[in-house]
Amino acid sequence: MKQSPYILFLIILLTTCESHPPKANSPKTKVKTKIVGGGCEGCEAVFEYGNKKLTTIDTLPNFEKTNPKLKIEGIVYQQDGRTPAENVIVYIYHTNRDGIYETKGGEKDWAKRHGFIRGWVKTGRDGKYTFYTFRPVAYPNGKEPEHIHVTVKEPERNEYYLDEFVFEDDPLLTESEKNDLQKRGGSGIVNPTMKNGILTVERNLILGLNIPDYE
Repeated sequence: MKQSPYILFLIILLTTCESHPPKANSPKTKVKTKIVGGGCEGCEAVFEYGNKKLTTIDTLPNFEKTNPKLKIEGIVYQQDGRTPAENVIVYIYHTNRDGIYETKGGEKDWAKRHGFIRGWVKTGRDGKYTFYTFRPVAYPNGKEPEHIHVTVKEPERNEYYLDEFVFEDDPLLTESEKNDLQKRGGSGIVNPTMKNGILTVERNLILGLNIPDYE
């Protein structure tokens, strides 16, 4: 039986639609990533948590057996400094008690440089984050203050680094060192105090504060 031109047109149209489904990265579905922060060597390590399910709390390796133990806590805020920021990954790493980025051997990617004393958290609606670790030691050459590196990755923007955590009571933290701090994400100077039997520092992170190209 001869088919009408109208029916043939419908068959062709349906076949074409099924053969060419919408692309996942089409303009309607693609999320644009805003590039901010300038250069950031090693910031890719923020993604090296593997299959680990990120929560708002993380305990770094060797916490149990190393003293002085240290608790790091705070809130991640949006650029206004008032609104808690959700779904932000915070990555930290630091030296061991000999002042080196300790490795076990066989590390891959940035773990070769950062060592295994590192951790990741992801903020919830309240923006809170907590790390349990231990206080690091300055590099063996004694030329830089004790510090903890920190990188953040927020939705729709690339990863970028913030000012390192440095300690107010560190004799290597001179006035000159303080003046050189860029205050990316706010001041990284923390004052350790004993709370509930553990040395504790508090620092709120403000996304975009003093970060180049952030709008």
